[in-house]
Amino acid sequence: MSYDGAYDDRYEVYESYFDPMNSDRQARRKRKPKVKHQPKKAQTDIVQDIADTEGLEGGFETTYVPGLFEEGWLLSSLRSFYDQALITDVLARVRGGKEANVYCCAAHPSTGVELVAAKVYRPRMFRNLRNDKLYREGRDVLRAEGGAVKENDRRTMRALDQGSAYGAELAHTSWLMHEYRALESLYAAGAAVPRPIAVNENSILMGYAGEVGLGAPALSDVALDVDEAHSLFDEVLRNLHIMLRQRMVHGDLSAYNILYWEGRLTLIDFPQVVDIQRNRQAADILHRDVVRVCEYFSAQGVDCDGDALFERLWRRYKATSSREDAADASRAEIDEE
Repeated sequence: MSYDGAYDDRYEVYESYFDPMNSDRQARRKRKPKVKHQPKKAQTDIVQDIADTEGLEGGFETTYVPGLFEEGWLLSSLRSFYDQALITDVLARVRGGKEANVYCCAAHPSTGVELVAAKVYRPRMFRNLRNDKLYREGRDVLRAEGGAVKENDRRTMRALDQGSAYGAELAHTSWLMHEYRALESLYAAGAAVPRPIAVNENSILMGYAGEVGLGAPALSDVALDVDEAHSLFDEVLRNLHIMLRQRMVHGDLSAYNILYWEGRLTLIDFPQVVDIQRNRQAADILHRDVVRVCEYFSAQGVDCDGDALFERLWRRYKATSSREDAADASRAEIDEE
Protein backbone atom coordinates (compact mmCIF):
# COMPACT_ATOMS: atom_id res chain seq x y z
CA MET A 1 0.00 0.00 0.00
CA SER A 2 1.56 3.28 -1.12
CA TYR A 3 1.71 6.31 1.10
CA ASP A 4 0.49 9.61 -0.24
CA GLY A 5 2.06 12.52 1.65
CA ALA A 6 -0.60 14.83 0.37
CA TYR A 7 -3.02 13.08 2.74
CA ASP A 8 -1.47 14.88 5.74
CA ASP A 9 -1.93 18.22 4.02
CA ARG A 10 -5.60 17.52 3.32
CA TYR A 11 -6.16 16.34 6.91
CA GLU A 12 -4.73 19.57 8.31
CA VAL A 13 -7.03 21.59 6.06
CA TYR A 14 -10.11 19.66 7.19
CA GLU A 15 -9.03 19.89 10.83
CA SER A 16 -8.82 23.66 10.55
CA TYR A 17 -12.42 23.72 9.31
CA PHE A 18 -13.92 21.63 12.12
CA ASP A 19 -11.68 22.34 15.10
CA PRO A 20 -13.93 24.02 17.71
CA MET A 21 -10.88 25.82 19.10
CA ASN A 22 -10.14 27.42 15.77
CA SER A 23 -10.32 31.20 16.34
CA ASP A 24 -10.44 32.13 12.67
CA ARG A 25 -13.92 33.68 12.89
CA GLN A 26 -13.67 35.31 9.53
CA ALA A 27 -13.07 31.95 7.85
CA ARG A 28 -16.05 30.41 9.68
CA ARG A 29 -18.27 33.27 8.59
CA LYS A 30 -17.31 32.61 4.99
CA ARG A 31 -18.24 28.95 5.38
CA LYS A 32 -21.60 29.68 7.06
CA PRO A 33 -24.47 29.88 4.54
CA LYS A 34 -26.21 33.20 4.43
CA VAL A 35 -29.87 33.33 5.43
CA LYS A 36 -32.02 34.92 2.77
CA HIS A 37 -34.74 37.01 4.36
CA GLN A 38 -38.04 36.97 2.55
CA PRO A 39 -40.18 40.10 2.78
CA LYS A 40 -43.43 39.63 4.68
CA LYS A 41 -46.33 38.95 2.34
CA ALA A 42 -49.51 40.93 2.38
CA GLN A 43 -52.64 39.05 3.50
CA THR A 44 -54.10 39.26 -0.01
CA ASP A 45 -50.98 37.55 -1.43
CA ILE A 46 -51.18 34.78 1.19
CA VAL A 47 -54.83 34.13 0.39
CA GLN A 48 -54.02 34.07 -3.32
CA ASP A 49 -51.17 31.58 -2.80
CA ILE A 50 -53.50 29.25 -0.91
CA ALA A 51 -56.11 29.55 -3.62
CA ASP A 52 -53.59 28.78 -6.36
CA THR A 53 -52.28 25.68 -4.58
CA GLU A 54 -55.64 24.31 -3.56
CA GLY A 55 -57.36 25.23 -6.78
CA LEU A 56 -55.78 25.24 -10.21
CA GLU A 57 -52.51 23.57 -9.21
CA GLY A 58 -54.46 20.95 -7.30
CA GLY A 59 -56.57 20.06 -10.33
CA PHE A 60 -59.88 21.32 -8.90
CA GLU A 61 -61.09 24.00 -11.29
CA THR A 62 -64.54 25.56 -10.92
CA THR A 63 -66.97 27.33 -13.19
CA TYR A 64 -67.95 29.62 -10.34
CA VAL A 65 -65.41 32.40 -9.90
CA PRO A 66 -65.10 33.10 -6.17
CA GLY A 67 -63.97 36.37 -4.69
CA LEU A 68 -60.40 36.88 -3.54
CA PHE A 69 -61.06 36.18 0.13
CA GLU A 70 -63.46 33.34 -0.70
CA GLU A 71 -61.44 31.19 -3.07
CA GLY A 72 -58.86 29.70 -0.73
CA TRP A 73 -61.23 28.51 1.98
CA LEU A 74 -63.97 27.53 -0.49
CA LEU A 75 -61.78 25.19 -2.52
CA SER A 76 -60.03 23.74 0.52
CA SER A 77 -63.41 23.10 2.18
CA LEU A 78 -64.81 21.29 -0.87
CA ARG A 79 -61.63 19.51 -1.92
CA SER A 80 -62.44 16.30 -0.03
CA PHE A 81 -65.78 16.00 -1.85
CA TYR A 82 -63.95 16.42 -5.16
CA ASP A 83 -61.35 13.81 -4.18
CA GLN A 84 -64.11 11.38 -3.13
CA ALA A 85 -65.71 11.73 -6.59
CA LEU A 86 -68.88 13.31 -5.19
CA ILE A 87 -68.68 16.63 -7.05
CA THR A 88 -67.04 17.65 -10.31
CA ASP A 89 -67.57 21.42 -10.31
CA VAL A 90 -68.86 24.39 -8.35
CA LEU A 91 -71.40 26.19 -10.51
CA ALA A 92 -72.77 29.07 -8.45
CA ARG A 93 -73.34 30.49 -5.00
CA VAL A 94 -77.07 30.31 -4.38
CA ARG A 95 -77.45 31.35 -0.76
CA GLY A 96 -75.35 33.51 1.55
CA GLY A 97 -75.52 34.00 5.28
CA LYS A 98 -73.64 35.20 8.35
CA GLU A 99 -72.44 31.69 9.15
CA ALA A 100 -72.28 29.84 5.84
CA ASN A 101 -72.74 30.03 2.09
CA VAL A 102 -74.52 27.42 -0.03
CA TYR A 103 -73.20 26.52 -3.47
CA CYS A 104 -74.78 24.68 -6.38
CA CYS A 105 -72.36 21.95 -7.46
CA ALA A 106 -72.28 19.55 -10.38
CA ALA A 107 -72.60 16.08 -8.89
CA HIS A 108 -70.45 13.13 -9.86
CA PRO A 109 -72.44 10.43 -11.69
CA SER A 110 -71.84 8.08 -8.75
CA THR A 111 -74.27 10.14 -6.65
CA GLY A 112 -77.18 9.40 -8.97
CA VAL A 113 -78.17 13.07 -9.28
CA GLU A 114 -77.08 15.99 -11.45
CA LEU A 115 -76.84 18.74 -8.82
CA VAL A 116 -75.97 18.83 -5.14
CA ALA A 117 -75.73 21.61 -2.57
CA ALA A 118 -72.59 22.30 -0.57
CA LYS A 119 -73.06 24.26 2.63
CA VAL A 120 -69.68 25.77 3.44
CA TYR A 121 -69.17 27.47 6.76
CA ARG A 122 -67.17 30.68 6.65
CA PRO A 123 -63.68 30.90 8.23
CA ARG A 124 -63.81 32.19 11.78
CA MET A 125 -62.22 35.51 10.69
CA PHE A 126 -65.24 36.17 8.42
CA ARG A 127 -67.95 34.38 10.42
CA ASN A 128 -70.43 35.96 12.80
CA LEU A 129 -71.73 32.99 14.76
CA ARG A 130 -74.74 33.50 16.92
CA ASN A 131 -74.56 32.84 20.65
CA ASP A 132 -75.08 29.09 20.62
CA LYS A 133 -75.02 28.49 24.38
CA LEU A 134 -78.82 28.20 24.42
CA TYR A 135 -78.70 25.32 21.93
CA ARG A 136 -75.60 23.52 23.26
CA GLU A 137 -77.32 22.60 26.52
CA GLY A 138 -77.71 18.85 26.75
CA ARG A 139 -75.79 18.20 23.53
CA ASP A 140 -72.66 16.11 23.15
CA VAL A 141 -69.57 17.66 21.58
CA LEU A 142 -69.19 15.76 18.31
CA ARG A 143 -65.99 15.15 16.37
CA ALA A 144 -65.75 15.22 12.58
CA GLU A 145 -64.28 11.71 12.50
CA GLY A 146 -67.23 10.38 14.49
CA GLY A 147 -68.07 9.94 18.14
CA ALA A 148 -68.40 12.45 20.93
CA VAL A 149 -65.89 14.00 23.31
CA LYS A 150 -65.98 12.13 26.62
CA GLU A 151 -66.72 14.16 29.72
CA ASN A 152 -63.60 12.78 31.43
CA ASP A 153 -61.40 14.14 28.63
CA ARG A 154 -60.20 17.00 30.81
CA ARG A 155 -57.81 18.51 28.29
CA THR A 156 -60.46 18.84 25.60
CA MET A 157 -63.18 20.02 27.97
CA ARG A 158 -60.81 22.66 29.38
CA ALA A 159 -60.05 23.89 25.85
CA LEU A 160 -63.78 24.19 25.18
CA ASP A 161 -64.41 26.07 28.43
CA GLN A 162 -61.50 28.45 27.91
CA GLY A 163 -62.33 29.10 24.27
CA SER A 164 -58.83 28.36 22.99
CA ALA A 165 -58.20 28.11 19.24
CA TYR A 166 -58.47 24.32 19.46
CA GLY A 167 -61.60 24.53 21.60
CA ALA A 168 -63.25 27.04 19.27
CA GLU A 169 -62.52 24.86 16.24
CA LEU A 170 -63.89 21.78 17.99
CA ALA A 171 -67.05 23.65 18.99
CA HIS A 172 -67.48 24.78 15.39
CA THR A 173 -67.08 21.23 14.07
CA SER A 174 -69.55 19.92 16.65
CA TRP A 175 -72.08 22.55 15.57
CA LEU A 176 -71.75 21.35 12.00
CA MET A 177 -71.87 17.65 12.91
CA HIS A 178 -75.12 18.10 14.84
CA GLU A 179 -76.68 19.49 11.67
CA TYR A 180 -75.48 16.52 9.62
CA ARG A 181 -76.65 13.99 12.22
CA ALA A 182 -80.07 15.66 12.34
CA LEU A 183 -80.36 15.49 8.55
CA GLU A 184 -79.44 11.80 8.58
CA SER A 185 -82.04 10.97 11.21
CA LEU A 186 -84.83 13.08 9.72
CA TYR A 187 -84.21 12.00 6.13
CA ALA A 188 -84.35 8.35 7.17
CA ALA A 189 -87.64 9.07 8.97
CA GLY A 190 -89.21 10.54 5.82
CA ALA A 191 -88.97 14.24 6.62
CA ALA A 192 -88.81 16.84 3.83
CA VAL A 193 -85.14 17.68 4.39
CA PRO A 194 -82.15 17.60 2.02
CA ARG A 195 -80.61 14.18 1.51
CA PRO A 196 -77.32 14.14 3.47
CA ILE A 197 -74.45 12.91 1.28
CA ALA A 198 -71.14 13.69 2.99
CA VAL A 199 -69.55 15.89 5.63
CA ASN A 200 -66.11 17.19 6.56
CA GLU A 201 -64.77 19.60 9.17
CA ASN A 202 -66.20 22.68 7.45
CA SER A 203 -68.82 21.62 4.89
CA ILE A 204 -71.93 19.53 4.34
CA LEU A 205 -72.82 18.03 0.98
CA MET A 206 -76.54 17.43 0.53
CA GLY A 207 -79.44 17.26 -1.89
CA TYR A 208 -80.24 20.35 -3.93
CA ALA A 209 -83.57 22.09 -4.55
CA GLY A 210 -83.64 24.33 -7.61
CA GLU A 211 -81.99 24.47 -10.99
CA VAL A 212 -78.48 25.31 -12.18
CA GLY A 213 -77.44 28.58 -10.58
CA LEU A 214 -80.91 29.20 -9.14
CA GLY A 215 -81.62 27.77 -5.74
CA ALA A 216 -85.15 27.28 -4.49
CA PRO A 217 -86.46 30.48 -2.88
CA ALA A 218 -87.35 30.67 0.77
CA LEU A 219 -91.04 30.31 1.53
CA SER A 220 -90.93 33.86 2.92
CA ASP A 221 -90.46 35.09 -0.65
CA VAL A 222 -93.43 33.16 -2.04
CA ALA A 223 -97.08 34.19 -2.10
CA LEU A 224 -99.44 31.19 -2.06
CA ASP A 225 -103.07 30.82 -3.00
CA VAL A 226 -105.30 29.65 -0.18
CA ASP A 227 -105.65 26.02 -1.32
CA GLU A 228 -101.89 25.54 -1.74
CA ALA A 229 -101.24 27.31 1.55
CA HIS A 230 -103.48 24.82 3.39
CA SER A 231 -101.74 21.88 1.71
CA LEU A 232 -98.25 23.17 2.53
CA PHE A 233 -99.19 23.99 6.12
CA ASP A 234 -100.23 20.36 6.54
CA GLU A 235 -96.83 19.36 5.14
CA VAL A 236 -95.00 21.56 7.66
CA LEU A 237 -97.14 20.08 10.42
CA ARG A 238 -96.23 16.56 9.24
CA ASN A 239 -92.56 17.47 9.53
CA LEU A 240 -93.02 18.94 13.00
CA HIS A 241 -94.49 15.61 14.10
CA ILE A 242 -91.54 13.71 12.58
CA MET A 243 -89.03 15.98 14.33
CA LEU A 244 -90.75 15.64 17.68
CA ARG A 245 -90.96 11.87 17.33
CA GLN A 246 -87.17 12.05 16.93
CA ARG A 247 -87.11 14.25 20.08
CA MET A 248 -85.91 17.18 18.00
CA VAL A 249 -86.82 20.85 17.93
CA HIS A 250 -85.49 22.71 14.90
CA GLY A 251 -84.53 25.79 16.88
CA ASP A 252 -84.77 28.35 14.07
CA LEU A 253 -87.79 27.27 12.04
CA SER A 254 -89.61 29.93 10.04
CA ALA A 255 -90.59 30.70 6.45
CA TYR A 256 -86.98 31.83 5.94
CA ASN A 257 -85.64 28.30 6.56
CA ILE A 258 -88.20 26.46 4.44
CA LEU A 259 -87.51 26.27 0.70
CA TYR A 260 -90.24 26.14 -1.94
CA TRP A 261 -89.71 24.53 -5.34
CA GLU A 262 -92.32 23.28 -7.80
CA GLY A 263 -94.98 22.93 -5.14
CA ARG A 264 -92.77 21.10 -2.63
CA LEU A 265 -91.17 22.20 0.61
CA THR A 266 -87.71 21.47 2.00
CA LEU A 267 -86.80 22.30 5.59
CA ILE A 268 -83.18 23.43 6.00
CA ASP A 269 -80.63 24.75 8.52
CA PHE A 270 -80.49 22.36 11.48
CA PRO A 271 -77.22 23.16 13.34
CA GLN A 272 -79.08 24.48 16.42
CA VAL A 273 -81.41 21.46 16.77
CA VAL A 274 -82.15 20.62 20.43
CA ASP A 275 -83.40 17.56 22.30
CA ILE A 276 -86.81 18.06 23.90
CA GLN A 277 -85.77 16.03 26.94
CA ARG A 278 -82.21 17.24 27.51
CA ASN A 279 -82.58 20.97 26.88
CA ARG A 280 -84.48 22.90 29.56
CA GLN A 281 -85.37 25.63 27.07
CA ALA A 282 -86.82 23.21 24.50
CA ALA A 283 -90.43 24.26 25.18
CA ASP A 284 -89.67 27.95 24.63
CA ILE A 285 -87.68 27.16 21.49
CA LEU A 286 -90.47 25.00 20.06
CA HIS A 287 -93.05 27.66 20.90
CA ARG A 288 -91.05 30.26 18.97
CA ASP A 289 -90.72 27.92 15.96
CA VAL A 290 -94.42 27.11 15.84
CA VAL A 291 -95.55 30.72 16.25
CA ARG A 292 -93.24 31.88 13.44
CA VAL A 293 -94.57 29.23 11.07
CA CYS A 294 -98.18 30.05 11.92
CA GLU A 295 -97.58 33.77 11.40
CA TYR A 296 -96.54 33.11 7.80
CA PHE A 297 -99.40 30.74 7.01
CA SER A 298 -101.96 32.98 8.70
CA ALA A 299 -100.90 35.72 6.29
CA GLN A 300 -101.53 33.26 3.44
CA GLY A 301 -105.11 32.61 4.57
CA VAL A 302 -104.68 29.56 6.80
CA ASP A 303 -106.60 29.61 10.09
CA CYS A 304 -103.94 28.52 12.56
CA ASP A 305 -103.15 29.53 16.14
CA GLY A 306 -99.47 29.19 17.01
CA ASP A 307 -99.98 29.19 20.78
CA ALA A 308 -102.70 26.52 20.64
CA LEU A 309 -100.73 24.34 18.22
CA PHE A 310 -97.65 24.52 20.43
CA GLU A 311 -99.64 23.45 23.49
CA ARG A 312 -101.02 20.39 21.67
CA LEU A 313 -97.63 19.36 20.32
CA TRP A 314 -95.76 19.88 23.56
CA ARG A 315 -98.33 18.06 25.66
CA ARG A 316 -98.23 15.06 23.36
CA TYR A 317 -94.52 14.68 22.71
CA LYS A 318 -93.11 15.80 26.03
CA ALA A 319 -95.25 13.19 27.74
CA THR A 320 -94.28 10.54 25.18
CA SER A 321 -90.60 11.36 25.55
CA SER A 322 -90.80 11.19 29.35
CA ARG A 323 -92.45 7.77 29.20
CA GLU A 324 -89.81 6.50 26.79
CA ASP A 325 -87.01 7.75 29.04
CA ALA A 326 -88.59 6.06 32.04
CA ALA A 327 -88.90 2.82 30.07
CA ASP A 328 -85.26 3.04 28.95
CA ALA A 329 -84.12 3.63 32.53
CA SER A 330 -86.18 0.66 33.73
CA ARG A 331 -84.68 -1.61 31.08
CA ALA A 332 -81.20 -0.42 32.00
CA GLU A 333 -81.81 -1.33 35.66
CA ILE A 334 -83.01 -4.78 34.68
CA ASP A 335 -79.94 -5.31 32.50
CA GLU A 336 -77.65 -4.29 35.36
CA GLU A 337 -79.32 -6.84 37.65
